[in-house]
Amino acid sequence: MELNNIEKTIKDIKNLKIQGARAIAIAGIEILKKIHEVSGFGDDFEYMCNRLEKTRPTASPLHNAIEIIKTKRNESVFEDLLLFLDDAKEKIAAHTQTVIAEGATYMTHCHSSEVVAAFKMAKREGKNFRVIVTETRPALQGKITARELMDAGIPVTYIVDSAASSFMKQTNAVIMGIDSIREEGVYNKIGSYMIALAAKKAGTRVYFLGNTLKIDRRKTIMIEERPSKEVIDLRTLKGADTKNPAFDMTPWSLIEAVITERGKY
Repeated sequence: MELNNIEKTIKDIKNLKIQGARAIAIAGIEILKKIHEVSGFGDDFEYMCNRLEKTRPTASPLHNAIEIIKTKRNESVFEDLLLFLDDAKEKIAAHTQTVIAEGATYMTHCHSSEVVAAFKMAKREGKNFRVIVTETRPALQGKITARELMDAGIPVTYIVDSAASSFMKQTNAVIMGIDSIREEGVYNKIGSYMIALAAKKAGTRVYFLGNTLKIDRRKTIMIEERPSKEVIDLRTLKGADTKNPAFDMTPWSLIEAVITERGKY
């Protein structure tokens, strides 16, 4: 990464062109690697760590990666973290194969590279299945998931978020990604909790996939509030108090298991 691309990358993280907790962490690590190559672990490095922490505050992998880098402060830590993220994705996909069955239908929400990798691995192993993909308002990240699955030859049914409960009876399991794993539950894209509630009512199991860098030990977590303009042109709804939270929390009581690179828990 060139220094003149750093500002563009930070902007892309904030504007969701780079999205997903794993992808955000990778982009942040690459930025810090370049800063370190130029000026070491000095003031410029500390400044960039603080900037990156504020880009997407709910997602924990970037925060945890920064803490690891600041603690170890050695030449290899950047590549070690990047290798871990790649290796963990493959291991998570492998562990998820016990959940994905021939002829089944699954539902997913938003875009998770780890979830997509699991479905792609199942397809390579010869399993035939279908995935119901929610649009994931307001930024429609579900379109990215749908396109990647379709490109892999996996049949996709694309639905609006509010139709999730209507399709739950034909869903064998819900498989979603993770932004943060905390004592109280799993934080993921807004709407995940609503889908998990619908799944519980229908007797459908809910699985969340994510690497262990997503374990969040911070005392508190801030739910990122995105710009209202992502939801609606405010000129058409003058005076309204428009809210756009990016994430919600699904409690452990609604979750069958979390699957990490270490296995299913």
